[in-house]
Amino acid sequence: MLTRDEALRIFRDSGALMSGHFLLTSGRHSDHYIQCAQVLKYPHYTEALASHLAGKFRDDSIEVVVGPAMGGIIVSYEVGRQLQVPAIFAERENGKMALRRGFNLYPNQRVLVVEDVITTGGSVQEVIELVKEHGAEVVGVGVLVDRSNGAVKFGPKQCQVLSMEVRSWNPDECLLCKEGRVPLTKPGSR
Repeated sequence: MLTRDEALRIFRDSGALMSGHFLLTSGRHSDHYIQCAQVLKYPHYTEALASHLAGKFRDDSIEVVVGPAMGGIIVSYEVGRQLQVPAIFAERENGKMALRRGFNLYPNQRVLVVEDVITTGGSVQEVIELVKEHGAEVVGVGVLVDRSNGAVKFGPKQCQVLSMEVRSWNPDECLLCKEGRVPLTKPGSR
């Protein structure tokens, strides 16, 4: 298992942990951003981070790992590889998470939902609902970075590699917007 300091070093060394003025996928603004694509482009970092998550769920009889596109695809693949189970992903179709590309879940199948970063947990919650719609069982949720610092709860067993409190604001309350010195950027994928 990685220590918090080891995980922070990985995110910093890869350029994934950034400072500035960012528009988050949730619509909120923040002075920090975690761009997991920057850490996931390095297979050795991805393997180490996914190993941490896989280790937390190794004894939970996981049958399939599911992640939301885009951020959860690589995480799902590598955690699935390490657990030696299939790895699939959900993607938006007409604004709703769906299984496409011949992916399927089955009643009572034991599912681990994974994601790269959560702030409000919206995408993960959508995948959890999708899993339930298929009659499968969400055994756990694993994330690389929990930006809510543990505030977001999904119900089943939940683990993260790194938990941190990153300030974020509604756009009309954003301190950086009020100061007007740092331009707003949108590094996310949606």
